[in-house]
Amino acid sequence: MIEFSPREKDVLRKLAEKKAEIAALPVHAQKREMWTRMNRLEVTKPMLWMNERPWHELGIYRQCECENEFACFIEQKLRKEIYQWEHMPLDNVVENRIECPMAVSDTGFGIEEVSEERHLNDGTIYSHGFIPQIRKPLDVEKIKDPVVTHDFEQTEARFDALNDAIGDIIPVRKRGVPHLWFAPWDELIRWWGVQEAMMDLVLRPQMVHDIMDRLVEAYLRRLDQYVELNVLSMNNDNHRVGSGAYGYSDELPAKDFDGEHVRPIDLWGNGAAQIFSGVSPEMHAEFALQYENRWMAWFGLNYYGCCEPLHHKLDLLKDVPNLRKISISPWADLDKAVEQMRGKYVISYKPNPAIFAQRDWDLAKAKADLQGALKKMEGCSVEIIAKDLSTIHNEPQRLWEWSRMASEVTSAGVYT
Repeated sequence: MIEFSPREKDVLRKLAEKKAEIAALPVHAQKREMWTRMNRLEVTKPMLWMNERPWHELGIYRQCECENEFACFIEQKLRKEIYQWEHMPLDNVVENRIECPMAVSDTGFGIEEVSEERHLNDGTIYSHGFIPQIRKPLDVEKIKDPVVTHDFEQTEARFDALNDAIGDIIPVRKRGVPHLWFAPWDELIRWWGVQEAMMDLVLRPQMVHDIMDRLVEAYLRRLDQYVELNVLSMNNDNHRVGSGAYGYSDELPAKDFDGEHVRPIDLWGNGAAQIFSGVSPEMHAEFALQYENRWMAWFGLNYYGCCEPLHHKLDLLKDVPNLRKISISPWADLDKAVEQMRGKYVISYKPNPAIFAQRDWDLAKAKADLQGALKKMEGCSVEIIAKDLSTIHNEPQRLWEWSRMASEVTSAGVYT
């Protein structure tokens, strides 16, 4: 049983009232429709979204009035969503609901990351020095199948406490697992070491194949358990898909969806191999994409990529099942990407976040950069995502000003 104090209930109720007030604005229906059309490959106004904000520099990081851990979790989510709407609304959609996360967990893949953290500032941003746990072919046996569990009693306790506190103000909805980030190489480099893994692509390719095969099989067995436990949740709404933005779509769920049991075919899936930025297209296909396709084949729509440049690898992606969005990172050649993507995929464009991190804020340059990119992408289905914002030099107005500028530029429809 979870009990919130009167003080905690009061805090959550005030925030819930504010969210319900925002969610009632008519603009959200309009934005919802525009995201859906864009994800359908219609040419709309370029859609704007912001993610991975430096909350430690925005004044509300870890700031909780609630003492109960779960109440604090909900309070933080509400404060961030309200802050975002008030200062960087962009094309955000605020839905009239509070999501109560189901108590789903798993045992992991059997290998613990061992690393040295190298902190860069006083916030949450730090790098790692990885200590390899995979050194020889037999280490494939270290990769285990995760065991997924759902603590039903804990889920009900969370839901009851939240519904009791704010259910008369805004609907409370149980939320399972809506987004399954699939980037097996993100895991492997933590266990293998970056240099060691890249060298073994050449020196011990069969070992790499064996370990990738084992890890993808473990991912798929975890997915099977999610389905069996019925803990997947729809993501064709204002949830992020892949490393992109919203998944609003009228093409999901599948036509035979029963309304109660969510399957992978009803969802957006994704794949990415960020560490392969400097790997040739041929090796990318051999050591990443063929394995990622085994995963993505299960999903109704797919998103591919993250930080890795993909402009010279787009030919490889034509065989990705149900591929709809492709990440075009700051390190991609936008001209080459547009040539191959127009009318075929959503361009999930990520401006270079360095503009926000420079010591002197230059809004004029940020505007010129965005206008230049938009000019190149005319006639395409486009989402623009400001992300990887590690620091803004403790100047929140940089994000506010960029958001206002980007909204004006994309709404004007004139990029020169």
